[in-house]
Amino acid sequence: MRKIIVTEFITLDGVVEAPGGDETPHPHGGWQAGHKAPGTGDYKINELASVDALLLGKNTYEQFAGYWPAQAGNAFADPINRYPKYVVSRSLEKADWNNSHILRDVAKDVSALKETEGGDILVYGSATLVKALIHHDLVDELRLMVYPLSVGGGLKIFDDNRELKKFELKHSVITNSVLILEYVPVR
Repeated sequence: MRKIIVTEFITLDGVVEAPGGDETPHPHGGWQAGHKAPGTGDYKINELASVDALLLGKNTYEQFAGYWPAQAGNAFADPINRYPKYVVSRSLEKADWNNSHILRDVAKDVSALKETEGGDILVYGSATLVKALIHHDLVDELRLMVYPLSVGGGLKIFDDNRELKKFELKHSVITNSVLILEYVPVR
């Protein structure tokens, strides 16, 4: 069975929104950029190299599809453009980016995807999708890169819905400013 691995840049107050800058109109968009930590670039490249497909929500897919197809020749852009990309959306009409496929139902379609042949599947960003994956117990690993700042609110992957989910720490890495935490769910 294929594993679903969620990877997120996250603030101390749990926000995953707009780490790169202009993904949303968040007033503190780009919060991740000011914290260059040794080893995090290699970590992200190795993380991407360890899977063979991407699973994305509609907004993240559209952001990526607007940027990555014009990029090439490096250890990040080449796999992203080559890998199968599965986008979960009830409203997306078409997915034109190379090797993209639309899934309509999180619980049914992602469960079926996990049963197909292939390697693990990586989820970038996609806060709304990640919430649904966590709710339906479809996440096999949760990787959080915790940045030492708070942005006072924004999209989070855990809402105040009082749903208990337990995780066990699998691995951790401490850089000079970023904490990388890898968790597996306890079911």
